[in-house]
Amino acid sequence: MKWEPVIGLEVHVQLLTRSKIFSGASANYGSQPNTQACAVDLGLPGVLPVMNENAARMAVKFGLAVDAVVNQRSAFARKNYFYPDLPKGYQISQYEMPIVGRGHLNIVVDGELKRIGITRAHLEEDAGKSLHEDFHGMTAIDLNRAGTPLVEIVSEPDMRSTKEAVAYLRKLHTMVRYLEICDGNMQEGSFRCDANVSVRPAGQAKLGTRTEVKNINSFRFVERAIGHEIERQIDILEEGGEIVQETRLYDPDKNETRPMRTKEEAHDYRYFPDPDLPPMAIDETFIEEIRQNLPELPDAKEQRFKDQYQLNEEHAHQLTQSRANADYFEATAGASRGAPKTVANWIVGDLSSRLNDENLDIGDSPISSRMLAGLIDRIEDNTISGKIAKEVFRAMWEGEGEADAVIENRGLKQITDTGEIEKIVDDILAKSRTQIEQYTSGQEKIFGYFIGQVMKATGGKANPKQVNEILKKKLRAHLFTDGP
Repeated sequence: MKWEPVIGLEVHVQLLTRSKIFSGASANYGSQPNTQACAVDLGLPGVLPVMNENAARMAVKFGLAVDAVVNQRSAFARKNYFYPDLPKGYQISQYEMPIVGRGHLNIVVDGELKRIGITRAHLEEDAGKSLHEDFHGMTAIDLNRAGTPLVEIVSEPDMRSTKEAVAYLRKLHTMVRYLEICDGNMQEGSFRCDANVSVRPAGQAKLGTRTEVKNINSFRFVERAIGHEIERQIDILEEGGEIVQETRLYDPDKNETRPMRTKEEAHDYRYFPDPDLPPMAIDETFIEEIRQNLPELPDAKEQRFKDQYQLNEEHAHQLTQSRANADYFEATAGASRGAPKTVANWIVGDLSSRLNDENLDIGDSPISSRMLAGLIDRIEDNTISGKIAKEVFRAMWEGEGEADAVIENRGLKQITDTGEIEKIVDDILAKSRTQIEQYTSGQEKIFGYFIGQVMKATGGKANPKQVNEILKKKLRAHLFTDGP
């Protein structure tokens, strides 16, 4: 039997506010354990939560970016459950009246466009963190994260493969960073994913029983966890078993999911309106102000890069996956006399390779956009060849200064004097009688030998175009002289 996976994702996005969602405590990451949890975060008697306006602003920003309904009236509820890192015994979230309603996100998989529905995006507070390592079999609790503002983005079950799930998650990751509402750091937990997975016979309309795989913190693990869960469910069904609705954890070391708890339904959490927080009202002016200040979004920027700079689809897509990358490209293209395609080649090629090797973001690159523009200009004006430019790039990366300084200090200026190149070519040809005979007899591949000898004699500094032209002219003369 052919099976069809059905996948929906719930993504927790930690908002980039300076303080927590209902208190003035710092939301910074990395402080000493339990130093950033105030009385409000702990739910101590007599305290009252106060809504962080900036968190609401960021949620609205996201809603507008995914063409979603932004609800001018939303409400907070208490989601009741017991867990050691939840000091109040409940989480303040949104249930029946979320701030963001239905929207969508477009993805491209294998060249095909697909629209993934977004059911809702609601505001909530984060819980603390349970620490299991280095405590000799015990669990420690760090409550610094308690009260940190989140927006939980819930997709429709519209994805049918691990490829689609990863493409959607990457697109969402790009979007929240473009909007500057989240740093997207998956290792620190500021962008976390739960996957709802089920399978059904191909062509069947009814959904299968789903499981939820919790807290997957990398794109690679999302693909592996969902892939394993799909295979696990198919194996069970083909053996005549039934899928149990439950929450499971993914173990990346064993590449398997294991049961965590029976999956709760909404009524298990005993949602009820939070008595300490009135419904949140936002007016049209507030929404329109945010709409007018939205940045250029990834899809629009990608299309503009293709139209304005004549970039191919691959380069336009790669350069717009990060707002910082796109800004670096435009700054370089604006400062250089080189073609935008040449600029894109350098950024997508040599620069990205070095950044990846050293695990750096483009904002940490030792070669600024102005420095890269200077290097490209030296290629354009024939000061250096493309091959020598690679050496100059490496020197710039190692801190030897800008392109002009490296070229001067290393004596890398290209030889463009025609007379000098002709003299070197004549010397090479005088020593290459056998190779000339091979060339004149029709073995044209030997031409590369002559090029190599000239470049070796000049330390790679001769202008390749001039060398090519001069060699062809002189070998043509030999052809007519020595030929039949």
